[in-house]
Amino acid sequence: MTNSLPLAAVVLAGGESRRMGRDKATVTIDGPSGPTTLVERAVSVVGQRCAPVFVVAAAGQQLPELPAVILRDEVWGKGPLLATGRGLAAAAEAGFDYAFVCAVDMPAMTTALIDTLAGPAQRLGVDVVLPWDGRDHYLAGIYRTALFGQIAGLTDAGERSMRALVGGVDTQRIVLPDQQPALANVNTSDDLDAVAPPRLV
Repeated sequence: MTNSLPLAAVVLAGGESRRMGRDKATVTIDGPSGPTTLVERAVSVVGQRCAPVFVVAAAGQQLPELPAVILRDEVWGKGPLLATGRGLAAAAEAGFDYAFVCAVDMPAMTTALIDTLAGPAQRLGVDVVLPWDGRDHYLAGIYRTALFGQIAGLTDAGERSMRALVGGVDTQRIVLPDQQPALANVNTSDDLDAVAPPRLV
């Protein structure tokens, strides 16, 4: 049964992509309907479960046309915490209590993973629900949108780590099997080569 928790989505697309050597958001991969960019893939998947979808991009970052609201992160190089706060604030303003937050570079993401996390968020009323397969996946989790205020306090104090947020709020971890394909992210060209088209369903 599809989980009924209403969710917005926040896709973080404005990272520095240093190891890739080019903007990851516009890297092309094989999708079920042909070539697509990582950002188009991410928006397409999360959009099947979440609405609205907010894409947090860097100032001046060129993106394809997307069925999403584009938010520009005007502060460069501050990491995902600040961008997450920007997206959660927009989701809260849109009237949502929770949002699914993910990185743009997870081409095998599925709606099934989102619903696996949404169930505990709805049942337990916690602040954050993260998948855990031996480590925390901060950028594939469900976050209470009201956390944007706490994030602002952390970033004003110079904090950049998602761990600082998660460690200070009510967080539930959902144990998943090791090497969960949906959690795989791509940081290099070799990582892209390892993501076979059959996994992009």
